[in-house]
Amino acid sequence: MIRIEKVNGKNVWEILRLRVREEQKSFVAGNDTSIIEAYTAITGGGYAFPFGIYDDDTPVGFLMVGYDTDEYWENPPKIARKNYNLWRFMIDERYQHRGYGREAMKLALDFIQTKPCGDAQYCWLSYEPENAVARNLYRSFGFRETGDMDEEEVIAVLRL
Repeated sequence: MIRIEKVNGKNVWEILRLRVREEQKSFVAGNDTSIIEAYTAITGGGYAFPFGIYDDDTPVGFLMVGYDTDEYWENPPKIARKNYNLWRFMIDERYQHRGYGREAMKLALDFIQTKPCGDAQYCWLSYEPENAVARNLYRSFGFRETGDMDEEEVIAVLRL
């Protein structure tokens, strides 16, 4: 059974061992970078919710949800203000193409729908333009590209 669990002192090391395939490394930051960014967002007055993705007790991926902006984020996209974002999303190379991404996306959106930081109109995310697998997954959940970019990445939004 697929579930998500907040990253904590007991599971952080197994989450840090998860990796994408070599050719995917330019699509997503490493989990070490993501966990550091979560810490700095939180200490900067922002919100970050890093989760391990599990199949029973086996870690198969990582996702991170954010909300709004923090004092360290330079030039955030306009959509970031008072909205949720799927900040990071990855499935370990050993577990790809088994349906974990789709199930984990449902769990991420279920978490966002609880609105842990308050109400919002949108959930947004960004991805590398050449990442067709991510684009197709996000579109299948109703995310639509806005035409805006977050640096080099395409922004897509989902109305909550």
